Amino acid sequence: MRMNEVSFDDSRPVDGYGPGFFRVGGEVVQGAVLLSPGGVRAWGGFEDAAAVVGKASEVDFLLIGTGAEIAHAPPAFRQAVEAAGIGLEVMASPAACRTYNVLLAEGRRVGAALLPV
Repeated sequence: MRMNEVSFDDSRPVDGYGPGFFRVGGEVVQGAVLLSPGGVRAWGGFEDAAAVVGKASEVDFLLIGTGAEIAHAPPAFRQAVEAAGIGLEVMASPAACRTYNVLLAEGRRVGAALLPV
């Protein structure tokens, strides 16, 4: 088996996370975060659907990290995101971070909206 280093091109992977923060592309971001090909920014949580919908031109698919445990996205949030044409997958934030990095390495147009653990 041959192992190759993963290349993320210009995108910024999730390097780590902990209580109340994420480390993205070497920078620490406190609180919830929204990741997309256009960059990294703070996210206001499920009440901030407009920020996610605004990424519709950048992403085809959005991973939602719900913190330490998996939880349902509120119906209004899910409907707004899906109405914008963005696919949605909800999972715990640690799984969302790992999945985001894998899809990013594959060159997919993926975004992630992550609540801290």
